[in-house]
Amino acid sequence: MSWRVSAGAEVKRRAALAAFQHVEDGMVLGLGTGSTVAEFIKLLGERVREGWKLYGVPSSYQSYLLAIKHGIAIASLDAYPELDLTVDGADEVEPATLTLVKGGGAALAREKVIGMAARRTIIIADYTKLVSRIGEKAPIPVEVLPFARSFVEKKLGELGGQPQLRLAGKVKDGPVVTDNGNFILDVKFPPIENPKELEFKIKELPGVVEVGIFTGIASEAYIAYPDQVKHLTPVKT
Repeated sequence: MSWRVSAGAEVKRRAALAAFQHVEDGMVLGLGTGSTVAEFIKLLGERVREGWKLYGVPSSYQSYLLAIKHGIAIASLDAYPELDLTVDGADEVEPATLTLVKGGGAALAREKVIGMAARRTIIIADYTKLVSRIGEKAPIPVEVLPFARSFVEKKLGELGGQPQLRLAGKVKDGPVVTDNGNFILDVKFPPIENPKELEFKIKELPGVVEVGIFTGIASEAYIAYPDQVKHLTPVKT
């Protein structure tokens, strides 16, 4: 998708390194999805090879397979309903509020669960993800039951959105199917004035599994630039 602009791997690794300072031996970690989180998982693997014992609850098969590759023990929310720390990425970040758009990797439902299950959730991203209002660059992903797609599309249109079914493209014919077996609608809205209100309005539609607006979940964020990393926390109002 054309809105997916991102910095290089070295910049992403800077953000991952900044978050890694909060990791301790023996932690149970929520593992988000995406290229920046992949750098974080690689760092965890380096510590595991040095003898650390770390447990990961992945938000997607992508993160699951990467965690296994790097020797991280896989855990579940059944065994650990409260996580020590979740580290995840974002498609858009409002610096003042740390309101996020997530779901570019189609893992938004599980990402929201592990974000809310953690005592602390850190977002790692590069500077291209910063926006003054969510919805400036990225559409809002909405995970829907396949049965309800047409109904939800109609209702999203009534809310002022322009929904489009996400297609797999060159990878496979037909729509993207999430790890939960659902479809993704990418919904373009004007820059969003009240994210929490829109999040709730979309979430209460029958057939919606989850919406990619994340409010009040991120404890802090590390935003990487080519020459520095900025640490952000939500401004209290």
